Amino acid sequence: MEQRFLNPSVLAAISGLELVAKTVVDGFISGLHRSPDFGFSQEFAEYRAYAPGDDLRHVDWNVFARTERAYLKRYRGETNTLVTVLLDASKSMAFSSHSVPKIDYARYIAASLTYLAHHQRDAIGVVVFDDEVRDYVPPSGRQGQMARILHAIERAEPGTRTDFAKPFVLCQDLLRRRGIVVVVSDFWESPETVIRTTEPLRFRGNELVLLHVLDPEEIRPSLREPRILLDMETGDSLQVTPEYARHEYPARMEAHIAGLRSKAQAAGIGYFLAVTNRALDECLREYLSIRQGRM
Repeated sequence: MEQRFLNPSVLAAISGLELVAKTVVDGFISGLHRSPDFGFSQEFAEYRAYAPGDDLRHVDWNVFARTERAYLKRYRGETNTLVTVLLDASKSMAFSSHSVPKIDYARYIAASLTYLAHHQRDAIGVVVFDDEVRDYVPPSGRQGQMARILHAIERAEPGTRTDFAKPFVLCQDLLRRRGIVVVVSDFWESPETVIRTTEPLRFRGNELVLLHVLDPEEIRPSLREPRILLDMETGDSLQVTPEYARHEYPARMEAHIAGLRSKAQAAGIGYFLAVTNRALDECLREYLSIRQGRM
């Protein structure tokens, strides 16, 4: 699949979150087949080229339709890994400077990660939160679970302000079996607070990954004249000049991102930045790289 088909603005035109997730994951797998780094993906499924005499029932026909190459799926068996995606649906996630708001990009990621885990035969779950837990689908591998997950992700709409403390205390009670927890958020909070509130999930033996979703304008804003900016969650206002936007703000933003990354890594937590104009398969690649300890 060509990279342009995994561009978030193209995916936004696809009707249905399930089709988006399937498009992203199939495109990601196709890319792995062409990559010299394909070996690192063996965690989710082992693939090998078809050879005469192989059972055609094990051919991945979705991949064949996109690559015209026949690969056999060779699962390691039921993994029993629990994969839970925590999706931030706070009001700031509604921001967008282009065709894909952060909440939509986060939905695409959440759907793709759970679809990929489902592809691995892992048990999947989702938690939607802002200052409260708004929706919860417990991790499960039972029939119909993917549909339940996608329905919960579809329902996620930007609500109130972010408050990591209360939802994450509840998550500690909800997620009693250890597994993989991926937090998809814009993390508009101090790095110290983010790590302090998420780290207890790591203490319980969970593998924890922070997926930091930001709009390009939040990293390097382009202002040509002074503007009054409003905080989407608090309503606070701030007058900003083009000079501040060009110089001081980017430095502060880079410090925030670097601080969150370094504190996460020091705590044994995976971290990567997902900018909303970035192709979705790159996020999946980084996610698996983190899981392989290559970040």
